[in-house]
Amino acid sequence: MKILLLAGEESGMLYARSLKAMFGKAGHEVRGYSDYGFETADLAVFGFAAVLKKVFFFLRVKRTMERAIDEWRPDAVCTIDYPGMNLKLAAYAKRRGVRAVHVVCPQVWAWHQDRIPKIESSLDRLCCFFPFEPAIFADKPGFAEFVGHPLAREFKSGGKNPAPHDTARSRRLVAILPGSRGVEISRILPRLLDAVDMLSGVDVVIPAANKMAYGLISKIVSARKKPSPVEVRLGGARELLRRADCAAVASGTATLEAALARCPTILVYRVGPLLAAFARRVIKGTKYIGLANIVWQRCGGSGENPPMAELLQEDFTPDAVASRLNAWLGDESLRLEAARRLDETVRKLDTDSDPLARIADIVTGRDK
Repeated sequence: MKILLLAGEESGMLYARSLKAMFGKAGHEVRGYSDYGFETADLAVFGFAAVLKKVFFFLRVKRTMERAIDEWRPDAVCTIDYPGMNLKLAAYAKRRGVRAVHVVCPQVWAWHQDRIPKIESSLDRLCCFFPFEPAIFADKPGFAEFVGHPLAREFKSGGKNPAPHDTARSRRLVAILPGSRGVEISRILPRLLDAVDMLSGVDVVIPAANKMAYGLISKIVSARKKPSPVEVRLGGARELLRRADCAAVASGTATLEAALARCPTILVYRVGPLLAAFARRVIKGTKYIGLANIVWQRCGGSGENPPMAELLQEDFTPDAVASRLNAWLGDESLRLEAARRLDETVRKLDTDSDPLARIADIVTGRDK
């Protein structure tokens, strides 16, 4: 069987690598973007301006992959997240009679619910990572399935963040994750470093998501007039979050990893004023941006106190970050309660089966 496996961002590549190994072990032939000359670092851009600058590049990607579908004639196309490009390619494949499966439900529960019929017509199957998502596609029974979240299974097998503070450490450990893209790191990290300066008696570690991020983070840290007591590492975020007493994390997959590690976390984010105004106008389906908070809200959570604190835009200040971190660092009962609430929420993401094995069965048609 020939499978075209397409993931355009690093978070999706984590799942793609595991699926590729499964398909290869079963004797299937697998190709992806890289086989046609496109690397993840070039595909993953963020923001309107960045996309516009590379519009001709993305048109070339689209044309190349459509030609690959026509000429290689895969038996199935499995697209992972990256909906702007991947859903178009999945729809193209389905029109050509190729089985089209998409992994990670587009966030139609937050905005653009009018896209639901188009998604249903563009795909054969949709694999959802959150338990509330299949109900959105109730008009097409059997189309969307909650397969469980792969990260939940990984954290479950790797052990969870110990609830009590490690008394063998003389200093508390704080994790800072400022994002993986250059624009967000430059906008978010300086504020987090200002917050770090207000902490005392702590070790602060920043695990860079990739080499580009490592270089930029190191440059920002070293350029500060007042040196910040931080250590910059390449990778290792999950292990760090399991060990950390608390964390401040930029919005994205890393906040879910922090929740799965049961690490008390402040979610922070800041974008430009135009993008912020646009987001406020179009995002109507949720009042939170953190994935753990969205799961909490959609699965019955009530009240105004979600399991993960969110500091966004003008509320994201060094003083606010330092205040919340210091509260956890200074009161173990508060920290334990935050870890417990995260545990209650992320348990909803796990299933009895292996999510990636289930996805592999759906892609190859063995799920019938």
